[in-house]
Formats: sequence, structure tokens, C-alpha cells
Amino acid sequence: MTDSCPPHHSKSPKPYDRYDAVSYTPFPRNIALARRHVAQLTVDWGHPGAAGDAALLASELCTNALLHGCLPDRLFQVETSLTATALRVAVTDPRSERLPYSRPSTTDDQFGRGLLIVRALADRWSVETLTVGKTVWAELDLRGVADA
Repeated sequence: MTDSCPPHHSKSPKPYDRYDAVSYTPFPRNIALARRHVAQLTVDWGHPGAAGDAALLASELCTNALLHGCLPDRLFQVETSLTATALRVAVTDPRSERLPYSRPSTTDDQFGRGLLIVRALADRWSVETLTVGKTVWAELDLRGVADA
């Protein structure tokens, strides 16, 4: 974990106040670890009112990475950054050929709602292809979020 490197996924990085990056092995138990870590960072960085939404975004992005973007023996990375106005959660995995897309789901479907949740919670989200892999990120605007 570091506070010294800007997020690498933006074409024109915003100035940020805080930054953290953690790499995880592609096992389901690490989704919960990432979710708790992002929630704790959000609280520690002074925005407890956004911690639940940030944790859910991290969980959905990590689940998508694990199901659709990870390869055995290749890590996925969760980056969390804070600017004066937004909190960003970004998940990078090694498969750029499998880009996320929203698909219709029925009430009987067990899967397929992750990006619907991300779209509903996030003020912005996108995917960026990398030389190797991709980064899917989501941002929460912090203005007007009650941080009691």
C-alpha cells in the first residue's frame, strides 16, 4: 500500500489527496478482503457516509474481475483514490479481451446484475484497456454525502 503513486489508469490523472493499491490472488475470499479494505479506507479518509457504497462497488468490480478477467497465477489489483470531490475504486485484471458489458437479466438469473449495481451506485464508471489487461473503475461524488 502506498500514498505516493498516482492512479495509472487515467489518461489525464486528477490531483488526488489519497491513494492506495493492493494486489490480490484470484480467489473468492479476496473479494471480501478487498471490500472491507476499501470500506475502511473510506472511513479512515473521512467519508464514513460513502463507505457502504464504496464497499459494494469494490465487491462488484472484484467479482467481475474474478469471474471474467482473472487468470490462474495472475493477480488482480484494487486501487482506491480520493480527490477533493470524488472517491474512485478501480480494479485491474489481466484480460483485456473480455470487456464488461451490461446484459439483460431475468428474475431467475443467478448472475448478471453486477454492472447494473455499479451503474446505479456510481456517479461515473468506465473501462480502460491496457497493454495487458483492463481497468474497470467507478467514482462516487462526495459533495453532499453525509459524513456523520
